Amino acid sequence: MSFWLSIYTRYPLTQGVIHDSRYPEIVYDVIELEHPDAAGAYRINDHRMRQARATYRRILDRLLQTPGCDDPEVKRVAKMFGPSATPDQLKKAKRRIRCQVGQRDRFRDGLIRSAIHIDAIRAIFRNAGLPEDLAYLPHVESSFNAQAHSKSGAVGIWQFTRRTGRHYLQIDAALDERLDPIRASEAAADLLKTNYRRLESWPLAITAYNHGISGMRRAKRRHKTYAAIFQNYRSRRFRFASRNFYPEFLAAREAAKNAHHYFDDLPPSVGRPTFQVAPDGFAPFKAVSAHFKLDSRLLHHLNPALRPSVIRGLQDIPAGYPIRLPSHEWQYRLAYNARIPHTLLNVRQKPCPVYRVRKGDTISSIARRHNLSVGDVVAANNLSKRGNRIFVNQKLHLPIAKGRL
Repeated sequence: MSFWLSIYTRYPLTQGVIHDSRYPEIVYDVIELEHPDAAGAYRINDHRMRQARATYRRILDRLLQTPGCDDPEVKRVAKMFGPSATPDQLKKAKRRIRCQVGQRDRFRDGLIRSAIHIDAIRAIFRNAGLPEDLAYLPHVESSFNAQAHSKSGAVGIWQFTRRTGRHYLQIDAALDERLDPIRASEAAADLLKTNYRRLESWPLAITAYNHGISGMRRAKRRHKTYAAIFQNYRSRRFRFASRNFYPEFLAAREAAKNAHHYFDDLPPSVGRPTFQVAPDGFAPFKAVSAHFKLDSRLLHHLNPALRPSVIRGLQDIPAGYPIRLPSHEWQYRLAYNARIPHTLLNVRQKPCPVYRVRKGDTISSIARRHNLSVGDVVAANNLSKRGNRIFVNQKLHLPIAKGRL
């Protein structure tokens, strides 16, 4: 845990820690990096990391070839492994040299973002009969970034994939509840409760959140305990991220619970009290915004699960969906009676048929064929986060289709 605590609280994004991937407490060096947002940072940092790894592979080679070498750097590295290190251990260590970029800046940003929701998320876990400290897990998953999207398609602070999320959340053309920190936290509580019921160990249940329940059940059958799994389990999928997921959680919990010890410049947390209104029919986003005299950006901010297709008016807010509104003075709620007039609601959702992508299709050609704009197709399918790329057999929602499917 100490290694990850240092990553979260000591090293910024402009430093990389060169370490042993299997035994992170073996730290060879700390190198300087360019900030990820700087021009050309990826190429520059990749070169520096490669150089650092090559340097320490050469040092380990010298240690293997000349165990009594007087070179200060070789002696320093030899001391890390101790006098009983075997040639086989040193050869394996050569293959395990890794660079971990510091996360202090991101963790601090995550603490600020989490302040709005952390009490409500802790209450969700408490009411579910689960340890409240599980509320700190999004620090590992996403730094509490509700808009986080991974390369594998995981979304939101809890990084639900579409496949897993559909078991617990509504994900369709109008809503993606993975983006709602509160709804996603309720889903995460259900998933973690299931993991614990099947694995009977919180270290295993938390690791399963990353690695998957089936993989952890196989690991438990072979090695019984978390400690034995951490030390001995070998699997094609049980790699660095899964092996370190629970230690990362412990470090994140320590850093978050004692945030003012590790971060002395945190601003005071400011929440925004809200209340909810559930429309009896399908509610146009712009009509709701106008009725409650709310800026559309604020309404979307309070209801992040609403897809771009809803914001653009291609779909309505689903009937019965609890819309969050800001709580102002009591007169505000009394004036509007916390209801949306039926005259503003639609009886049916706007049509949004599904189209299966064929070979040779592009977003432009699909949009043109169905009398839609490219923006309409992108908004209805949340494609902007993936660079607007599509693939054969992908299912796309086509709002208000006017052409032939």
